[in-house]
Amino acid sequence: MFIEPNLSGEKSGWIEVICGSMFSGKTEELIRRLKRVKIANLKVEIFKPSIDTRYDEIRVVSHDSNAILSTPIDNSQTILLMANDVDVVGIDEAQFFDAEIVNVCQTLAQKGIRVIVAGLDMDYLGQPFGPMPSLLAVADYITKLHAICVGCGNIASISYRKTEQSGQILVGEKEMYEPRCRKCAAKGNAILK
Repeated sequence: MFIEPNLSGEKSGWIEVICGSMFSGKTEELIRRLKRVKIANLKVEIFKPSIDTRYDEIRVVSHDSNAILSTPIDNSQTILLMANDVDVVGIDEAQFFDAEIVNVCQTLAQKGIRVIVAGLDMDYLGQPFGPMPSLLAVADYITKLHAICVGCGNIASISYRKTEQSGQILVGEKEMYEPRCRKCAAKGNAILK
């Protein structure tokens, strides 16, 4: 999809991506940024995938129980329909959206909207997750957060799955996942096989 350059002198938007493993504080950082936007009296719309009902069906909720009201949606194109007359769009759990989320974010930024996206950059096997690699490629600003490995205390970059269930998408929290470094994740995967 080609996006026409903004030559009209209107304000320019941008894309910020917050990524990392589970329990690294991605949603916490997203909520922090969005609350600051609200304090500045900017118009904001916040979206999350409808499959993420771990803590709440409508609100984006961090593991530390901080929350902000959002709109659950089934596909990324809905964002373009609902993000009218806004200054900022927040998107949580972007890895669960379809590949079109990348074009949606670019379209919003081209319209002069600040887009703040949070999501897992890697799945439980340490592989790139869904549309996140493409979002990272087009982002103007990237913040990579890290958790602490429960195995050794080093920096954790992998959301280690504690169950033998396969498939890239398995929505869960502390009962199913824990943060691990590469070494501890590899040890755990060897035991599960």
